[in-house]
Amino acid sequence: MRIDGRRRSGNIVDRRGVSGKAVGIGGGVLGAIVIGIITLLSGGNIGDVARNVMGSQTGQPAATAYQETAEDRQLADFVSVVLAGTEDVWTKVFREQGWGEYEPPKMVLFHGSVSSGCGNATSQVGPFYCSADKTVYIDLDFLKDMETDIGGGGDFAYAYVIAHEVGHHVQNLLGILPEAHSRMSSLSETEANRVSVRLELQADYLAGVWGHEDNAMFNSIEPGDVEEALDVASKIGDDYLQKKAYGQEMPESFNHGRSEWRVRWLEKGLRSGDPKGGDTFSVAYPEL
Repeated sequence: MRIDGRRRSGNIVDRRGVSGKAVGIGGGVLGAIVIGIITLLSGGNIGDVARNVMGSQTGQPAATAYQETAEDRQLADFVSVVLAGTEDVWTKVFREQGWGEYEPPKMVLFHGSVSSGCGNATSQVGPFYCSADKTVYIDLDFLKDMETDIGGGGDFAYAYVIAHEVGHHVQNLLGILPEAHSRMSSLSETEANRVSVRLELQADYLAGVWGHEDNAMFNSIEPGDVEEALDVASKIGDDYLQKKAYGQEMPESFNHGRSEWRVRWLEKGLRSGDPKGGDTFSVAYPEL
């Protein structure tokens, strides 16, 4: 992904040297990886964690003191460029669509654990968007570990993860996210999970729209970039992760969608760039 000469965002808050209240997640190392990736890697929100995970938690000590590495500095610079790109793209799109002025989210960089407007979390839950404070939270170690943990990575794949979280922010500004969460509160767990899947796939689509527009504005996509992002999308589907962790899939517990669905909606957004083309709520569930 080309980023030379591009501006950096002014909405980055660096809290890597500040420990939040740690929240431990039961289930061992594999359980933590699976929970983190399934629940929040690709753009869940901390409310999903509270519903699916928090009930089995025990406390653990705060992380050790953070020391920035050269790789960390490079990644922090990269995510700042990507966030700035989402600001430029969505400001343009909101004006063109008559959606009002785009209010960009903050992005908090943290290490180990963090306190957000949606509660406390550790880096085990992965990047997440908190609608209560309109902020994306990310531990850069997550990006560094993607290749090891899920077998995929690369700069445009990292950008996809960030753009997906910002996609949830766009949903929040448009009223889609709060309406969906309101509906979910009155549904059975299985039906609520299906609404969550639709939210996540729409955020994948919006990430694709961002990639399309960012490339149009900055010629940012290089050969192999799209393939990187689609590869990661294929490896963060609920079916893929559940089979990897448990040897079988459990469709009633899906809350992000099948791998083929995630790839389809991300690719559709990348191809079309149409901000209105991602209505995942009007498609029959088996056909997503």
